[in-house]
Amino acid sequence: MKTFGHIVNPVIVDRSSDLYTAQPITFETMRIARDFARDVVEVKLLTAQYPEDRALVPEWFQPTPDLGRSILDVGTFGKERKLPLLVDILNRLYTTLPEADYLIYSNVDISLMPHFYSAVKRFIDAGYDAFAINRRTISENFNGVEDIPLMFAEVGEEHPGHDCFVFRRNAYSRFNLGHVCIGVNWIGRVLLWNLMCHAQNFNEFKSTHLTFHLGNDKRWQGDGYSDYAVHNKREALKVLAELERQCGPFDKTKPIYPFIIDAITDRRQISGGGVREGIVHRIKTALKLKL
Repeated sequence: MKTFGHIVNPVIVDRSSDLYTAQPITFETMRIARDFARDVVEVKLLTAQYPEDRALVPEWFQPTPDLGRSILDVGTFGKERKLPLLVDILNRLYTTLPEADYLIYSNVDISLMPHFYSAVKRFIDAGYDAFAINRRTISENFNGVEDIPLMFAEVGEEHPGHDCFVFRRNAYSRFNLGHVCIGVNWIGRVLLWNLMCHAQNFNEFKSTHLTFHLGNDKRWQGDGYSDYAVHNKREALKVLAELERQCGPFDKTKPIYPFIIDAITDRRQISGGGVREGIVHRIKTALKLKL
């Protein structure tokens, strides 16, 4: 029987945050999905948390060692916001579960359908060794955990964002995640690029009914913390340059090519002629970033 390790980052928030409602739902749906799949795969649920957030961890999760640093240790920002680095979270997942065949990371506001882990196993059995599962957006007009059956019943709408990732444990040692932090834009792209570069058979599941998110208000876009997104963008381009050196030029023959173009090429600045060999250099030049 295969073993999956799945980690999330819980954080204590007040009622004004959308996470106040979303996190308990995420935790409970992860438990339901684990139990649903118990006859086909062993699932271990983990958390990576700061000491002050440990009290939020449900009893059916295994807390990893508390996080010790944040984005504030690697950058300077107008408003201080203690956001974890992605690499610190995934390092804890990797080191805590040496027995896990596959590792899973998802945002803490992403809830699971009961058949999530069973479907993941089927994808792996079909030959995929790394993949992203895009969420579906359902109504935000639910009260909490007691409404989970109604959430399961709502099909929702497709969403293009990347917020749930599955990959072979033995590929992780080759990942380059830079100093991107969670909680703002660009994190999904960095993880997606790593999966694509180090997988033998990658896929993006865009319309499967396996995960869901309550509403789509995009609060992170207007919260006054745009300098964190700028930081993540710069780190993302550094990572992309390193991946290109490691994996070879990202030209049109590479599967990663469409994801790079869609993610960071400003078509108003780079126009005509297409992007040829040395795409990272072209993008850095266009965006005038000195990395």
